[in-house]
Amino acid sequence: MIRVFDYAVRFAVAVILLQTLWFKFRAAPESVAIFTALHAEPWGRVAAGVVELAASVLLFLPRGVIFGAGLAFGTMLCAVLAHLFVIGVAVRGDGGLLFGLAIGVALLSLICIYIHRAAAFVVLRRLKILPERY
Repeated sequence: MIRVFDYAVRFAVAVILLQTLWFKFRAAPESVAIFTALHAEPWGRVAAGVVELAASVLLFLPRGVIFGAGLAFGTMLCAVLAHLFVIGVAVRGDGGLLFGLAIGVALLSLICIYIHRAAAFVVLRRLKILPERY
């Protein structure tokens, strides 16, 4: 049962991230406006798209799940902070949809990290961030 839940969480995160790529990579006016307000147009828009694409792919690779979830969480944390401090919750009349999706993906990514926490501990031990006894 947990395996089905795990795949559902990963699928939800990947679908949300992948559906935004269309707007980022084709320079949709909404994406251009957001990244212009962040003073990161076009390089930030394209870089965010590449990171989100990488996270989506990694979520479905057995050894990459923890990295994909971490990338997704980090990217969405930046998006939430950008919404709160620079661009506002509602962007171009979306009623806060993008902000809500960013929060949703961040929470789902945290759930995925929790499910795969054993792999996270292995990675942290290999990077010498955690001692061997954990």
